[in-house]
Amino acid sequence: MTGRAQAAQATTTDGTGPDAVPHRGLITVSVMLATIMQVLDTTIANVALPSMTGDLGASRDTINWVLTSYIVAAAIMTPMTGWLSDRFGRKQLFITSVVGFVVASMLCGVSWSLTSMVGFRILQGVFGAAIVPLSQTFLLDINPKERHGQAMAMWGAGIMVGPIIGPTLGGWLTESFNWRWVFFINLPVGILALLGCLAYLPKSPIRPRRFDFFGFAMLTVAIGALQLMLDRGAEVEWFAAVEIWIYGFLTLTGFWVFGVHLATSREPFIDPRIFADRNFLTGLVFIFVIGVILLASLALLPPMLSNIFGYPTITTGLVMAPRGVGTMLSMILVGRLVRMVDARLLVVAGLALTILSLDMMTGFSPQMGAGPIIHSGLVQGMGLGLVFVPLSTVAFATLDARFRADATSLFSLVRNIGSSIGISVVTVMLTRNVQINHAELGAAVNPFNPSLQALSPQAVQGGVAALTQIDGLVNQQALMISYIDDFKLMMIVTMCAVPLALLLRRPQAEAAPVHME
Repeated sequence: MTGRAQAAQATTTDGTGPDAVPHRGLITVSVMLATIMQVLDTTIANVALPSMTGDLGASRDTINWVLTSYIVAAAIMTPMTGWLSDRFGRKQLFITSVVGFVVASMLCGVSWSLTSMVGFRILQGVFGAAIVPLSQTFLLDINPKERHGQAMAMWGAGIMVGPIIGPTLGGWLTESFNWRWVFFINLPVGILALLGCLAYLPKSPIRPRRFDFFGFAMLTVAIGALQLMLDRGAEVEWFAAVEIWIYGFLTLTGFWVFGVHLATSREPFIDPRIFADRNFLTGLVFIFVIGVILLASLALLPPMLSNIFGYPTITTGLVMAPRGVGTMLSMILVGRLVRMVDARLLVVAGLALTILSLDMMTGFSPQMGAGPIIHSGLVQGMGLGLVFVPLSTVAFATLDARFRADATSLFSLVRNIGSSIGISVVTVMLTRNVQINHAELGAAVNPFNPSLQALSPQAVQGGVAALTQIDGLVNQQALMISYIDDFKLMMIVTMCAVPLALLLRRPQAEAAPVHME
């Protein structure tokens, strides 16, 4: 019997090989419904926070724990995906995650206090952590290698479009109904996803392995402390507070001890052989950069459109919608191109478009219309989509299939950490630069400036109303310049990532078939 025939027989025996999976389309729809449901919850609740504050008896500072609790819980549990899927089976874990996430969403919707909301959001994060990495694993498992590009295009569309449409959908639900519908909307989507998964999702073999409690504990301490430091830093003025120093110490210590343990333990929490794959390791760096660019942009644009341009929530969502359209268009296109064109060239082309879009964004001004925002968003969406699909394909192309669950969980974890770091950095830069820019612009506002005399003689004479108006203009310009500085920073980060494409290896056209264990 030939090697190809033996591989086909092996996949048929365990029922998980791509050639032995019926209803591939229905499986894809089911897992993508669950994925979109989970990804939407990372941003959909943001716009509902002001409405929650009064109903839950929270303050402006404490209401942010509704977001922080979910992010920290999901980040801590994401690395557990590989071990749990091996211990209980991927299908069982995925179904349990979907059920738990929907139930936790309903509990969030009926929350009666901030304490109950935070508790239920933690449950949401715990159950939702495995959904995204497992959905990627399933799509790689049920599709042959030549269709991995199209599968990753479908998966990437949900991952990247979800956060973009989340604020728009959340704003519409909050204004039209109630903030509780931000969570109730998960019920019909979750039921459809659950029915499809129960009916069509293939079973995977169970491979029990020892649970490395010490390794998990160290990684949990590091990730949890890092997320708390990033989420709390802006509120307590970063390292001016002892709290942040403690988080920083725990982060460095946790990662250091985990790294040493990973290199010396016989059965570590994550198999270190994963990191020997150059494509996967380079893919982790790339997905970190994408996390920084994608969600940092999404964190900057809504407040910019609201504070500088005065757009309401719905209008902000509509202006940002072309970004998602560009992502979907490029993913549909690249899903086919990735089989014919070197994936590394597609990654570089996508980064070039992303750099171009950020360069366009550095030309924003308070006097412009919505056109430049729409055009730059469309280009950036196309660029990120062009990077995401070939990167997700190449990163796993040379990796043994038995490591997929661990690898996809790391892929999601690094993307989320990149997003958290990116949002924190651009927020700090924005706050600091506003003060600096205001001081520099304000220094030019004096009675001896001929431009001020021509613009407002009343201000020169000390008129209160005129001075207030001038101060408002200075604030607006200082804020706009600060946003532009952030866009320049993200452009530089993206430019620095381009040479990493040279480290990616093109997978062999005739790759040896992998055996599921």
